[in-house]
Amino acid sequence: MSQEFSHLDEAGRARMVDVSGKNESVRIARVRVDVLLNAETMRLLVQKALPKGEVLGTARVAGILAAKRTAELIPLCHPLPLDFADVSFDIDEAACAIRIEAEARTSSKTGVEMEALVAAQIAAATIYDMCKAVQKDIRISNCRLVYKSGGKSGLFQAD
Repeated sequence: MSQEFSHLDEAGRARMVDVSGKNESVRIARVRVDVLLNAETMRLLVQKALPKGEVLGTARVAGILAAKRTAELIPLCHPLPLDFADVSFDIDEAACAIRIEAEARTSSKTGVEMEALVAAQIAAATIYDMCKAVQKDIRISNCRLVYKSGGKSGLFQAD
């Protein structure tokens, strides 16, 4: 069974994958997620007039912190020394949408997809938390890996 599923041992129990035989390489992952607001919430966000304060700066720091803590949240995830983590935002006022892009980099034996995923999702959840006083039906959608490089599997770029 362990030959077919890397996260299962011979008895079918969950386990951390042994990466000791892998080569270190520079690994990069980028994840995008959208946060959809109503027009009034978007106006307040852009004007930095939301009751909880400056939303995007708080969400950026939350996402970076989340990337650094990923192995504490996902049981079989390897703790990685991150060389870089960042969260950026593209605001589309007309569509009332915030596109979040989180990036994580390491020079390690395993990839940083999970760190980028957690960073993007926690940044989105932080935006929700900072805006929920004025809007309850905020939507978080389209979370996906859009870029990955490094390691044995090489380059991945989403369409």
